[in-house]
Amino acid sequence: MKKVSQVLLVVLVIAVFITACSPSVPAAPVESEPQANGEKVGETLRIGVVSPMSGPGATAGKYIVNGVKLLEEKLKTEGGLLVGDTRYPIEFLYEDNEAKEETTTNVYQKLINQDNVIAIVGPDMSKAILAAGPIAQSAGVVAVGTFTTNEAVTQVGDYIFRACFIDPFQGKAAATYAWDAGFKTAAVIYNNADAYSKGLYENFELAFTELGGEIVEVQAYSGSDIKDYNVQLTKIKAANPDVVFIPNMFTEIPLQVRQARELGITAKFVGGDSMDAPEVAQLAGFENIEGTAYVSAFSPDNPDPVAQEFVKAFNDAYGMNPNSNAVLAYEAAMMILESIKNAATVDRKGVRDAMASLKDLHLPSGTITVGPDRNPIKGAAILMYNSEGVPEFVVNVNP
Repeated sequence: MKKVSQVLLVVLVIAVFITACSPSVPAAPVESEPQANGEKVGETLRIGVVSPMSGPGATAGKYIVNGVKLLEEKLKTEGGLLVGDTRYPIEFLYEDNEAKEETTTNVYQKLINQDNVIAIVGPDMSKAILAAGPIAQSAGVVAVGTFTTNEAVTQVGDYIFRACFIDPFQGKAAATYAWDAGFKTAAVIYNNADAYSKGLYENFELAFTELGGEIVEVQAYSGSDIKDYNVQLTKIKAANPDVVFIPNMFTEIPLQVRQARELGITAKFVGGDSMDAPEVAQLAGFENIEGTAYVSAFSPDNPDPVAQEFVKAFNDAYGMNPNSNAVLAYEAAMMILESIKNAATVDRKGVRDAMASLKDLHLPSGTITVGPDRNPIKGAAILMYNSEGVPEFVVNVNP
């Protein structure tokens, strides 16, 4: 009898050990009895939000968080997300990735394995989601990048999506605008250590030359910590281009513009969507940045009622206009919520399958349909800084 007891004890210990070491898997949502209004209440669904809340990307992170919080407050007012006859409370979990690849992989692991999120919004940088995306793919968790325009992002796997256009389209949009504006020669200064910058440069060069333009100078630098661009800009000045394409991060552009003007470069600048941040004009100087155009995912001047409703709500909540970071984060979260509503089963795989079939979803930046490559089919806006450092709408560019 003593031996039997010992054997049972060993079996019990092994069972407890196996249970403790097993990966955490979200339980199936539990529904309550129907309420007076006929609705059931489902289990709380968690959605991760990954953005840079500290470090050099903190300003972008603030817009991202505010964009999602606007949606979070609306859901709280409504009592959750209604899926059929069941209303699910939604909890957003905000994590700081410090704009770093390693930190992003750590917070992805936490959100997936500890917090049991059903999906993830963000991050906003291609290099960060390229590092962490395989974790979401392996776990079968949808991740929707916000500003992750590098073409390789969704190639990580069938659980990786994005809310933004991709670099080939953005590069072509910038080149098309430059050519249509009458610029026949262009120079480029780009960060060859950044996938975003490199991808934009390559696609701009391809499109601009196909249109008939000439790239007269290309200068590269390595790393976002560079502060002196005079060597590269001196060579660009000597080439005397009509326009200078600067497909770099918003933290780098102000110094590049200032130093270019100090060297006597008078050519106009054209940039990518990273330029859609208030501090770009402030740090570059209004007189230096005036006339600079850039590709944007969104214009607050868009007359579409859905866009104007979002702009008003954001202004009422935060006292400022939303930028592309806020809009894309809001739209990534909306893509997830719409997929939960359309899912055959309210779980991770159900969300993935529904998102792959999203069609004609009307959002602030326009109507989105998810293509077979998990990239949204959507257009872009060209904005230009005026003499007061305020970006103004110029023209729409459609796929």
